[in-house]
Formats: sequence, C-alpha cells, structure tokens
Amino acid sequence: MIIHILTLFPEVFEPVFNSSILKRAQEKGLVQIKLYNLRDWAIDKHGTVDDRPYGGGAGMILKVEPIYQAVKDIKNEAQNKRLKTFLLSPRGKTFNQTLAQKLSGLEEILLICGHYEGFDERIRQFVDGEISIGDYVLTGGEIAAMAITDAIIRLIPGVLKKPEATQKESFSKVDKKAFLEYPQYTRPENFQNLSVPRILLSGNHKKITLWQKYQAQKITKKNRPDLLKK
Repeated sequence: MIIHILTLFPEVFEPVFNSSILKRAQEKGLVQIKLYNLRDWAIDKHGTVDDRPYGGGAGMILKVEPIYQAVKDIKNEAQNKRLKTFLLSPRGKTFNQTLAQKLSGLEEILLICGHYEGFDERIRQFVDGEISIGDYVLTGGEIAAMAITDAIIRLIPGVLKKPEATQKESFSKVDKKAFLEYPQYTRPENFQNLSVPRILLSGNHKKITLWQKYQAQKITKKNRPDLLKK
C-alpha cells in the first residue's frame, strides 16, 4: 500500500513514521509513505498557498490552485491510477474502525492536510471525499493524517505479528455489533490489594470467553451506549 500525504509541515511526520510498528511496516515493504510539501506547488516565488476569504472573516483560506495542481501531479505519478484522494476536514465523514478497514484494503490513497481556516470550497470538486477524526477542530490536518495512517497500517496483513490482535479489540464487530474491548490483566496477580479476576486464572477457556463478552458489553453500555444503538 502507498499512502501519500500533502501538507505544509512534512517535517512533523518524521518522528512518528520512523518509530515502532510504522517503521517496521515500511522496512518490510508492506507500505510506503510519501510526504509532499504543498508550498512546492505555490503559484508565486514567495510560496503563497493561502489568501483572505471573499466576504470577510477571520483567518486565511488555502488556495485552490496549488492543491489542485498537487493532486493532479501526484495522481499522474501514482502507481495505481485509481488513487483515492481525501481532504482532512471537520466537515468530513467521521473516521472509525470500519472506515480504517475499508481504506486499508486500497492500494493507494492521498490525504490532504488542511490548515488555517480551511480549504477554498472549489477544491472539493476534485477529490473523492473528506474525513474527520472527531467533533473538534485542530490547528491543521497533520495530527489527523498521523492517526488515520497509523490506524490503517496496523490493519494491513503482515504488519502485526499476530493477525488476531486486530480482531479482538475495541470497535471490532462481534455478531454485527461493535463493542469496546474487555478488561485485560498481566502479572503481578495482586497489586495493592487489587487482584486479577479469578475466572482468568481458572484455565476454563469457555467460561473466560463468556466473561470477556459480558465485560465488553458492560463497558460499552457504560462508556459508549451509542455503539449498542447502532
């Protein structure tokens, strides 16, 4: 898989993408991450990529021309001409595990990081969709791009040592419903009078599985009842 990221700040990605599982996934050749600086497509010698909004308003708006040209050039260079392009914006479809799984199955995607007060509306005519990572506003799309990239890469076959790790975790669907993950424990067995539930020490895997399902439902009902309604 190839993930292209268009941003004003490519340098902020290096520490995240060159660490831990993301680094190993790239070293194995399972994924390529390509970073592009939007200013390389600026329309003047000053590197201008934003301007004041028509009609007034606070802040600056990312111009349509540099983004359009960048998307066009990246598509032309893409290995897969069906590359999917997404704006990262609070107006987008909320990112979740289901969408992460869908994107992880694509061969090539482009994530476009917003900044300032957002995009010139016309750029939306030249992309495939928009993604938001939640109901809040960030200073830019870089953190969103990191989160989405991380969530996608860990789902690619071969990235994690144990494939079942992505099947039994929060938001993974069981009987067509998504639950939060059940509680887990490790050694020591007792810590400051807080003990591991005895059922987990019983060796009875059938009972343990039932306990885990019950706990997952209980936690989901308490913390995310909206998931049960879905």
